[in-house]
Order: sequence, then C-alpha cells, then structure tokens
Amino acid sequence: MNELIKIALDTGATNAGMAKVSDIKFDRAFRDACAQNICGKYGTCWMCPPDVGDIDEMICRAKKYERIMVFQSIGQLEDSFDFEGMADAAVKHNAITMAVAEKVGGFMQIKKPLILGAGACHICDRCTRLDALPCAFPDKAIPSLEA
Repeated sequence: MNELIKIALDTGATNAGMAKVSDIKFDRAFRDACAQNICGKYGTCWMCPPDVGDIDEMICRAKKYERIMVFQSIGQLEDSFDFEGMADAAVKHNAITMAVAEKVGGFMQIKKPLILGAGACHICDRCTRLDALPCAFPDKAIPSLEA
C-alpha cells in the first residue's frame, strides 16, 4: 500500500487514493463561488479569497506537482438539511487534514507538500485576518481547495 495512502487511512480518512495532477481539471467556478461569499468566509480568513492569492498562481503552483493524494471522510447526516451534522463532519475532516499535513510534512522526498483543505483554514479559532494582523501560523495554515 502506498505510504501516503496508509498515512491518510491511519489518520482517520475513510478512503484515499492517488491521481496525476495532469488529470485534474482546474475550475474557476469554485473561486467564483468564493467571491459570492456562499460560505461566509470571503475576506475573513487568510487562507481564503481574496487573501489566499491569485488563482492563476495557485493553479501554477499545483501543476508543479506530478501526483496528488485525495482522501475523504464520511459523516452521518439525519437528512439533507442537517447543517449541524455537516458542520460536525467538516470539523472531523479538517482535523484529519491537519493530522495528515503534520505527518506528511517531512515525509520521503516531499520537500514542501501543497496541502489544501475543505473550506476555510481551521488552525485558529479566530483568524487574525479579522484583526488586520498577519497569519499566526503561516507554516501550518491550510489554504482552501476551493480557492
């Protein structure tokens, strides 16, 4: 079993797999959704738009990698309107993402892995962006995949 996949599964991911970055279709529609502030984090988190960086620069950075690991976690919802269940699943998934990032950070030949998370960064309870201060943990902060 691929060591990266093993790390993700051992950390709590339900499923994990590898893919070629060249097979990924980068879609600006996600960034457009960010600009519409659908999640309420636009302009409130250093790792979300508009502060996370230019989309073309982010795409270029991602394309420098040959392979990507994708993993999922599955949460239980009572129904499609169970927003509390969705929030709980997001907290669980982001905790897994942070744990994987910590374990993968010094793993094998990956000198500077690009870790992207589901939604806004959750390292801090309150992002310093709200107080016009620099990111408190720039080496640990996890940019939004959607951004």
